[in-house]
Amino acid sequence: MDWGTELWDQYDIIEKHTQSGLELVEKYVKFVKERTEIEQNYAKQLRNLSKKYNPKRSGKDEPECRLSSYQSFVDILNEMNDYAGQRELIAENMMMNICIDLTKYLQELKQERKTYLLDAKKAQQSLESTYKQLDSSKKRFEREWREAERAAQYAEKTDQDINATKADVEKAKQQAHMRAHVAEECKNDYAAQLQKYNKEKNQFYFSDMPLIFNKLQDLDERRVRKVAQGYTLFSDTEKHVMPIIGKCLEGITKAGTNVDEKNDSLIVIEQNKSGFERPGDVEFEDYSEGINRASSDSSLGTPKGPMDLLGKNRNKNFWLFSKKSKPTVTEDFAHLPPEQRRKRLQQKLEDICKELQKEVDQSEALGKMKDVYEKNPQMGDPASLAPQINQTSQNIERLRGELNKYETWVAEAGVRGDTLRYKSHTFNNNGAHDLLSPDGAHSDESTPDTSQAIYAEFDDDFEDEELTAPIGKCTAMYSFPGASEGTISMQEGEVLSVVEEDKGDGWTRVRRSNGDEGYIPTSYVTVSINK
Repeated sequence: MDWGTELWDQYDIIEKHTQSGLELVEKYVKFVKERTEIEQNYAKQLRNLSKKYNPKRSGKDEPECRLSSYQSFVDILNEMNDYAGQRELIAENMMMNICIDLTKYLQELKQERKTYLLDAKKAQQSLESTYKQLDSSKKRFEREWREAERAAQYAEKTDQDINATKADVEKAKQQAHMRAHVAEECKNDYAAQLQKYNKEKNQFYFSDMPLIFNKLQDLDERRVRKVAQGYTLFSDTEKHVMPIIGKCLEGITKAGTNVDEKNDSLIVIEQNKSGFERPGDVEFEDYSEGINRASSDSSLGTPKGPMDLLGKNRNKNFWLFSKKSKPTVTEDFAHLPPEQRRKRLQQKLEDICKELQKEVDQSEALGKMKDVYEKNPQMGDPASLAPQINQTSQNIERLRGELNKYETWVAEAGVRGDTLRYKSHTFNNNGAHDLLSPDGAHSDESTPDTSQAIYAEFDDDFEDEELTAPIGKCTAMYSFPGASEGTISMQEGEVLSVVEEDKGDGWTRVRRSNGDEGYIPTSYVTVSINK
């Protein structure tokens, strides 16, 4: 069933219905647009909430950050931030796939509907114009026919009048004949106009308007189908991100299950254990004998406790819950309890060693580069490296000074009455490692007493190392003499194994099939790293 057949006489209804359909699309677009604004505001509020409760960079080094409950809370904030991103994605996809797409489609439908209604109006106007011509010819025919009848009646009357002359009778007959002829022409014209109007009328009601109505029906059905797709997208857009949202929620659940109260308790102990012994008995002072005993019999052999370490305040009571003033932070961490001080000094010493190793590596690389520049001036000016070399040397000297200083503090904070021996990283000009005793003298021992060591992170580097497995290959684009120490020569087109990638200093470590190793300029080769 179609509109052209069933609704041939319902032009106004069809016009109103199609207009109402377009208004529904506009209403749905506005609805989705407001929904996207809600999603965007929701996501923005979630992000602000996550940012508000996320620790600042300065707070990430706080002791509490190591606790699983704290880390899980940070994980929840991160998952919430990701969840907010998915809400933003929902808003963006709805705006792109529904609002913008439907708005563009709506404009096309409006223009198409306007064209169809304009065609209908033209057809209506054409039919009305033909009807006006028909009505005009009909009235003319009616008028001329009456005039012909009157002329015929007058001619007949004149013919019967005995007083009328023959000329009057002839004139009256001619007039009647002329009027009859004109009336006949008007009759034929009226008949032609009537036939034309009927033809156009049939064309209008059985062809033109049904075709336009059917086009409007097709337009309306396409509009309904399109808006139905928009309804489906409204749900599918959110379903599409549901798996990711589910992972965010799973991450929050996992953050809850990752909380380990026992481990948190151990961390609190590790972070805050002072290393002090519990205070001994309070000594008895016998004023009656005038003797101030150094210690009572019950406290003999009691290890030194906080009261012994308080110096001039030793006679004051040591209260467990007394308020403590905030200590002044010192470079050697002397403000901390012994256990915590030891840990902080060890950590600081490790950081200095790593930084010093980095500077030594940089110094070696600059030395190699300078040597290559001196032997191959076309590659660069050796003098241009002087500022970097000087700066690196200053950094090494500064770090060595700090290293010695912290090694001394570590020795001071070491053990209770035991002989302290430990192994630390020290560096000479070529980056070699030496073993030092606490007094700074060189020691030939390769393995310190592990029961007495308090700082033994680094392994002995004097042991023979196994050959490092190649990580890729390289092909020489140019020949390189390899005359300086640490470098290796190569010929154009030679294929070598890559042992160590360029660390930013312009040199790559390679190996030949015969086992020879050395550095070559990275810019002289094409490197292919194994996946």
